[in-house]
Amino acid sequence: MPELITRPRRLRTTAALRDLVAEARLDARMLVQPHFVVPGDSVSHPIDAMPGIDHQSVDRLVETVAADYDLGIRAALIFGVPDESEKSPDGNAASAEGNLVATAVAALKDRFGAELTVMTDVCLCAYTDHGHCGLIKDGRIDNDSSLPHLAAMALSHARAGADVVAPSDMMDGRIAAIRDVLDEDGLVETAIMSYSVKYASAYYGPFREAAHSAPSTGDRRSYQMDARNRREALLEAQLDVEEGADILMVKPALAYLDVVSDLAERFPLPLAVYNVSGEYSMVKAAAEKGWIDERAIVLENWHAFRRAGADILITYHGRMALREGWL
Repeated sequence: MPELITRPRRLRTTAALRDLVAEARLDARMLVQPHFVVPGDSVSHPIDAMPGIDHQSVDRLVETVAADYDLGIRAALIFGVPDESEKSPDGNAASAEGNLVATAVAALKDRFGAELTVMTDVCLCAYTDHGHCGLIKDGRIDNDSSLPHLAAMALSHARAGADVVAPSDMMDGRIAAIRDVLDEDGLVETAIMSYSVKYASAYYGPFREAAHSAPSTGDRRSYQMDARNRREALLEAQLDVEEGADILMVKPALAYLDVVSDLAERFPLPLAVYNVSGEYSMVKAAAEKGWIDERAIVLENWHAFRRAGADILITYHGRMALREGWL
């Protein structure tokens, strides 16, 4: 037998040694917990397709975020889920004075101040009566007429105190439109986390129930990215960088680690991944059946995201992971 000079197994002999040389590390400070806020008071209803995640009114949201904060989560991403009666062709309720998300943001900033990073999703889909992320004109999603509405929505969130606005609509030019209105309003320190690379994905199914935002006609393939494309992701991210994005994002995460790696290597900005509802719910369903070890699967996925180059993990599993002591 030849003499072995290099033995990689030497650094795997104990858990302490493996931890010492680990290349991808996890920290509670890189987790973002999403929340779905609804009208009313003292409302907290479970979302059937996403066990452990609820629709909550602002008062209950603040309580939940406080509990998350005590666990170590320092960032929340807020999605508004308005009443059906508030929906309209142009989604104007998204930016109306005292809108649902702005109210939630103000309540969170009043409670936590600078100790909590409050992020808001910016998209019209939950507010339009047709469920699309932009305005419809002549039977098509009209890019340019949608931009002022998205910018107004982001501005309302920023004025309420949001630290980060996160446009997820995938309209061309929306980062520049949002940056312009924020700067003109003196909100130069409000950051933009762009859903730069958002694919038209089957992994979003449970989210559509959570956000009540499924399109009434057609689909979103004319504006969200084609799952077959990789190089196009670099173009989308480059455009967002040039328009003023502060943080880039890839959504979904698990099926697009090649794209995560590409963006991490190409751009010096912080990179987020969205561990989306379908990824979450598949793990929850299999764990409930006893087919997988939920903790082991979640941590393996998270380490994969980190190994690919992600700095920020937006995940529905954050609360459970910290409550159960997985990190």
